[in-house]
Amino acid sequence: MSATCTVLRPGPLTTVQDWPGRVGYWKIGVPPSGPMDDLSFRLANLAVGNAEGAAGLEATMAGPRLRFDAETTVAVTGAAAAVTVDGRPVPQWTPVTVPAGGILDVGAVTGAGLRLYIAVAGGLDVDPYLGSGATFTLGKFGGVSGRVLADGDALPLGTSTGTPRRLTAEEIPAIGHDWTVAVTEGPHGAPEFFTRNDIDTLYGTAYTVHHNSDRTGIRLIGPKPAWARPDGGEAGLHPSNIHDTPYTVGALDFTGDTPILLGPDGPSLGGFVCPVTVVTADRWKMGQLAPGDRLRLVPVRAATVASPKVFGPARRAAVPVVGGIGDGDDGVLHRGATADGTTSVTVRRSGDDNILVEYGTMSLDLVLRARVHALQTALERTGLRGLVDLTPGIRSLQVKFDPTVTSTGSVLGAVLETEAALPAADRLVVPSRTVRLPLSWDDPATRLATERYMHGVRADAPWCPWNIEFIRRMNGLDSVDDVYKTVYDASYLVLGLGDVYLGAPVATPLDPRHRLVTTKYNPARTWTPENAVGIGGAYLCVYGMEGPGGYQFVGRTTQVWNHRFPEGAGGFEPEHPWLLRFFDRISWYPVSAEELLDLRADTAAGRGLVDITEGEFSLAEHLAFLDREADSIGVVRAKMEAARDEERARWEADGELSRGTRLGTAAA
Repeated sequence: MSATCTVLRPGPLTTVQDWPGRVGYWKIGVPPSGPMDDLSFRLANLAVGNAEGAAGLEATMAGPRLRFDAETTVAVTGAAAAVTVDGRPVPQWTPVTVPAGGILDVGAVTGAGLRLYIAVAGGLDVDPYLGSGATFTLGKFGGVSGRVLADGDALPLGTSTGTPRRLTAEEIPAIGHDWTVAVTEGPHGAPEFFTRNDIDTLYGTAYTVHHNSDRTGIRLIGPKPAWARPDGGEAGLHPSNIHDTPYTVGALDFTGDTPILLGPDGPSLGGFVCPVTVVTADRWKMGQLAPGDRLRLVPVRAATVASPKVFGPARRAAVPVVGGIGDGDDGVLHRGATADGTTSVTVRRSGDDNILVEYGTMSLDLVLRARVHALQTALERTGLRGLVDLTPGIRSLQVKFDPTVTSTGSVLGAVLETEAALPAADRLVVPSRTVRLPLSWDDPATRLATERYMHGVRADAPWCPWNIEFIRRMNGLDSVDDVYKTVYDASYLVLGLGDVYLGAPVATPLDPRHRLVTTKYNPARTWTPENAVGIGGAYLCVYGMEGPGGYQFVGRTTQVWNHRFPEGAGGFEPEHPWLLRFFDRISWYPVSAEELLDLRADTAAGRGLVDITEGEFSLAEHLAFLDREADSIGVVRAKMEAARDEERARWEADGELSRGTRLGTAAA
């Protein structure tokens, strides 16, 4: 029987994590999780003789009290706190011995910083979920049953094979209340999305960390951008809105006017612009940013940033100040065209570990999604050195790579060479299942989420008190019954997964006459019920789990993620827990709120069934349909666009477009 440690006091938010976390599932909405301060976590492991990624504990604000049934070596790193073994004070950042039956007690953070890390020789022996033991509490998996630690939990320990060592002063990171953080330019900067003055303000501002921050994202209090464009077009009325695109950990995401640094539990896909990205070697700082701390973003050259692989002087973590100058290219690495000359290709920098390939103009065009799919498929075949993930968006593909193995320049060259050899996009024919799902229209759970938003965030938003009425008004429909009919008549093509986590589809109607367009909440909601169905921009999404959100509600459906995995559930494939695939077609059938609760209970118990019919999608056939119906489509779309223009005029008259950021109450 393996040795264990027993939780006598868990602390307010203590979880099992490993590093680099759950890698390889970004494209279907599973974040890496892992430690927010990877540097302190990895150093704790090195101190006790573990591999730097071995499973350990992350604690927020205060640590746990643990009893070990066998002698072991531990190290506590991160923010400063009182640490004792059997009541005797012991130092942090140093391997210490806990005797058999001994108690390690990690107290509250006493100064700067927010998170503490505890490594145990041999690591914690937890069962992996999708290849990692990292806890993702929102998804309810990893670690100990996907949750924070509780009194009485018994954590099995692995077998120690390494040798403990002392950490040097140059390895220990500087943690304070005033931070400078290195960022690279891009992906979406000036002058396309932000004004030059906006970017100057971004770099010149000492932002304050908002109290409503967590592992999904760190909200910052600062000035509202002026923006370089009046709105997001088909993507939404706010100028921050874009067609859904992949995100990366460390991106500064403007959800409306609210800047948020996306954390390791953040979303993989979304419809907001990100002007800069924290470099990999500085992302540890996000884990120690505490409410009220001050933060300056410093642009640096991507080619000169420290490697996340190194420690000591080369990492520069012990130096509290970042200096440097940016690349000066607004994050744009390449502008060109496809081989046939018909479509523009823009390649953008997204940190020092991603590039973002965008096709065409900022519009919804399935030809562009076909090009994305062709590039993704071709890159999967190349065996690109250092490739970690390929995540498609509506008109973009994010190529994530390991910066310790390859470079931005090398990946850029390989991507451009692959793109130049692609066939014509209209040849796309892909498997496309028809998936019929129940929809409880205007479900009570979505009504409750709107009410919470009105009470806790803002009550005067144009989409309150009833999102469906707002959708009607935005699209010039005569009644909310027309909204109902349009949604149920539509066939929604799945263009992306993980729009709001866990296989959540972002989909658009194949028939443009069914393509209702809305804007997203600004600020976003703090809570959305699992499997709520909403529309944002021209896209429909099913929320894979509870969490924040911004799409306008139309109802709620059954689960799109099998929380029983690896146990089976009806309709789900046994190999993985997500229900849907790229290019599936979703259609809805109506059920009452009570019927939906029964269906959800059946799915949760493994008894549920999903009506799925195999088929295929041909882009050429779809384009022929658009040609045949062009006149009718034009009439309907013109009416919808006129209604959006009227709504935008109302917003201007009411001051909605110039409204300041409501950071005191907002959370995205």
